[in-house]
Amino acid sequence: MEVKTKAIVLRTVKYGDSRMIVDMLTAHSGRVSFACTLSKTNRGKIKKQFFQPLTILEIDYDERTTAELQRLRDVRMARPFVSIPFDPYKLSIGMFLAEFLLYATRGEHDSDHLEDFTEKSLLWLDGATEGFANFHLVFMLHVTLFIGFYPNLEEYSEGAWFDLRDGSFVSHCPLHPDYLAPNDARKILLLMRMNFDNMRFFKMNREERGQCLDVIITYYRLHVPNFPEMKSLSVLKSLF
Repeated sequence: MEVKTKAIVLRTVKYGDSRMIVDMLTAHSGRVSFACTLSKTNRGKIKKQFFQPLTILEIDYDERTTAELQRLRDVRMARPFVSIPFDPYKLSIGMFLAEFLLYATRGEHDSDHLEDFTEKSLLWLDGATEGFANFHLVFMLHVTLFIGFYPNLEEYSEGAWFDLRDGSFVSHCPLHPDYLAPNDARKILLLMRMNFDNMRFFKMNREERGQCLDVIITYYRLHVPNFPEMKSLSVLKSLF
């Protein structure tokens, strides 16, 4: 079946002199891996420059449900970035989010809405001139909505603990080690109030932001099987 869909590049792996394997987040089918033969001339449709991490594409491919690698028929740049590839701070966020999405989207999720949210988020970052230091925190927390473990905030009361395994507030300390004590649990409410428009008002220093990031990654590791150590994490923490 021919599929035409939006897609966001997550990772490329070189495969021979003129081939590569490209993992993308698609609106149609979620995470899809493609085997691509690169064009050797400028007239070809499939060019290497299309496959930089987080590039937003429009693609055509023949979907074969039994194949591990799909084959592209056509690729077009959908929304080229203006600033992300040229700003070292935005680029570090982008590289981190590409790696994060690669691991976070291994299972079932709301493909169409997740791709749309990711695309709109990246375009917001591309157009921002300041106040984006908390961008990755907001993005990661909102992605939980599309992959099924958005934190339940309804049971919060003063002094509550946050059970990271259940993703909910509880009145007593859980009988396992994956929880946040009341002082840290209260910060979950603060983080969940942030969005791209108001996050600049939530002031955090580098240490506080790093602690929040560690908690969010721990939360993902508890809910996404085999979520590995992230190679780009140390670079992001050094800048934010």
